[in-house]
Amino acid sequence: MTIATSIDDACAAMKAKPDALVLAGGTDLMVEVNRGIRPINDVVAVGRIPEMRGWSREGARGEVLRIGAGTTCADLTEPTIASLVPALAQAARTVGSPQIRNSATLGGNLATASPAGDTLPVLAALEAEIELRSVEGIRRLPLDEFVVGVKDNALVPGELIVAVRVPVLDGPQEFLKVGTRNAMVIAVASLALVVDRFGKTVRVALGSVAPIPVRAIEAEVLVAERLDFDGEVPPDSDLVDQFAGLVADAARPIDDHRGTAAYRRHAVMVIAGRALRRAFPGSSKVVE
Repeated sequence: MTIATSIDDACAAMKAKPDALVLAGGTDLMVEVNRGIRPINDVVAVGRIPEMRGWSREGARGEVLRIGAGTTCADLTEPTIASLVPALAQAARTVGSPQIRNSATLGGNLATASPAGDTLPVLAALEAEIELRSVEGIRRLPLDEFVVGVKDNALVPGELIVAVRVPVLDGPQEFLKVGTRNAMVIAVASLALVVDRFGKTVRVALGSVAPIPVRAIEAEVLVAERLDFDGEVPPDSDLVDQFAGLVADAARPIDDHRGTAAYRRHAVMVIAGRALRRAFPGSSKVVE
């Protein structure tokens, strides 16, 4: 095992052993190891790399948030970062138990690329950019090019996820998740909704209802044309129903041991309407 203390150390170790497993929090990896479905030969441990923890704001107006891949789910719920990307904090709070949240990392959730990964719909809705490093340099990919299939990503041998970049938007955000119980549960269906008041857009992404996170583009276009982005007038019932139906149409669910395709599609429709109403509750002020 190589215990890296810097990104350069990790990249050098992975250059020497391109097939090495990367170990951060280990919350996904060790499940597979304990089940005997993941052999271990060489390991590069990155949990002690300070450069991969924490976050910073970039851009002339701080409009981009760069989050280190080693940032834990517990870190993502801290008040300051939660105020910048509230849906990501909401998603992080649903991950496992407190012990798991203190170990599980944003980069690990990305690398696992599970359809049920809780942070992935949020990152899809935020149109996140993934920063990758190797001894050859830096490569950046949008999320929809990084997650390419069920538990499959675009990492090449010797490459490491070091950070995620997302925009800091002015507008409400929501993350909702349906599971078989109220806590410590893998998503049967999940949804992230992100509002950009300045750009007058709404972005919606779904998890656990397709091999990869999917955007509900038709639903986004529909509501962007008809919503009151000043937040004084809530969406009417017809608009909410149309929106929810289009979101459900974007899903490509399957039957599995956690739920049927029909149930997933219905669940997505319900939480889509709920998310839209929460994001645009309207004002008590009477609009003339």
